[in-house]
Amino acid sequence: MSQNDRPLRSVLYMPGSNRSAIKKSQGLDIDAVIIDLEDAIAFDQKETTRPVLVEEIQQGEFGWRQVVVRVNGLATPWFKDDLTAIGGLPLDAVLFPKINSAADVHAAVEAMDSAGIAASVDIWAMMETPSAVLNAAEIATSMPRLRCLVVGINDLAKDLHATQTVGRLSLLTSLSMIVLAGRSAGLSLVDGVFTDLDNEAAFEGACQQGRDFGFDGKTLIHPKQIETANRVFSPSEQEIEKARRLIEALEAAQAKGKGVAVFDGRMIEGLHAEEARRLLALAAAITER
Repeated sequence: MSQNDRPLRSVLYMPGSNRSAIKKSQGLDIDAVIIDLEDAIAFDQKETTRPVLVEEIQQGEFGWRQVVVRVNGLATPWFKDDLTAIGGLPLDAVLFPKINSAADVHAAVEAMDSAGIAASVDIWAMMETPSAVLNAAEIATSMPRLRCLVVGINDLAKDLHATQTVGRLSLLTSLSMIVLAGRSAGLSLVDGVFTDLDNEAAFEGACQQGRDFGFDGKTLIHPKQIETANRVFSPSEQEIEKARRLIEALEAAQAKGKGVAVFDGRMIEGLHAEEARRLLALAAAITER
């Protein structure tokens, strides 16, 4: 598990201006909701959206679901007012777009403090530019308050002039660098969105690819994507049972003074048990939501 010991398999974007959508999110089987003040809101609606978002979060009952607000970028004219508006809300995190360097994270922390946002509210950073990818290691280790890196696939592909294919070949290097940086700092990692809502097989493939890369979950744009994301990023019953048996096999060998054991025909050691325990901890956290 990462610093954030709560599951992040399904992270659903909701427009901050849509009251019914925010209310609906409180009954969905998601691990987190990102209520958006940035891309989902037109320029001329930024000011009128804030009171809607504030009221719905204040009145909402989100249960186990993490509540995250994505504000407008540091350099935009709406940034400071966004933070001021959400200053007293019961949030789990604030998601900052266009984070390009460690200096941006420090600026985000200073702005949160100035707006009176509680120190218990985490920072999530959007990784959506070539600069963010190249500076991923310094971003990931910049501040203890930073807990999660969120990939912005579409913006990153645009800036790279990259063609987005089903297998995301043009983005694999960037994704790997973000995973390396995030895992080295013990952060949570959430993969980018998949926009072809009618291609369910390709979406499942993207989820499986994200899980194989090491992501904790995926950002979603529609409730129809929730079931697949939850299933793919959850340990299966077979994986859970195998993890338990692996731990038992190694512990039995260690009780006899051995550092390794043979399990299902292959050699295992402490690192395999460590990964098995991480998987069991994730399964338990999902069950206990």
